Amino acid sequence: MEDIKRILVVSRMTTYCRKAIHYGISLARKYGAELSVIHVLYNPFGQMNLPMMSLEEEYKKDRERIKDELDGIINDDRRKGMEIKELIKEGEPAAQIMEVIEEENIDLVVLHAHKDSFWDHFLYGYRSDEMIRKIPCSVLLVKDSE
Repeated sequence: MEDIKRILVVSRMTTYCRKAIHYGISLARKYGAELSVIHVLYNPFGQMNLPMMSLEEEYKKDRERIKDELDGIINDDRRKGMEIKELIKEGEPAAQIMEVIEEENIDLVVLHAHKDSFWDHFLYGYRSDEMIRKIPCSVLLVKDSE
């Protein structure tokens, strides 16, 4: 079995991905692995040619909110000496995630497992099951306890 040296946790909505992030932190500690957390901001209206006001200010606010939420989840572990790389990207989520997996030579991807709906696909730009099949490394799906 290969060693786990680099772990990537994918965050969609940080409130729902908190458990996945904590699994990533726990595994990174156990294996002495590098840990990165990625959240991709996706504009579902970006491909449409609709006359709209600029969304730049909304993206800036969303980016700041996401950063604050991620910091709130991981800062306690950072204070304890854990190095956690935060990646907040913009664009098509599956492409951004796959790019980071390849660039960072990720060994394990941790995802929050849930059933995708039409709205998930529309709002996040990908379906988890479609992306999972394309990921070139091991994947850990974290379920919420019911």
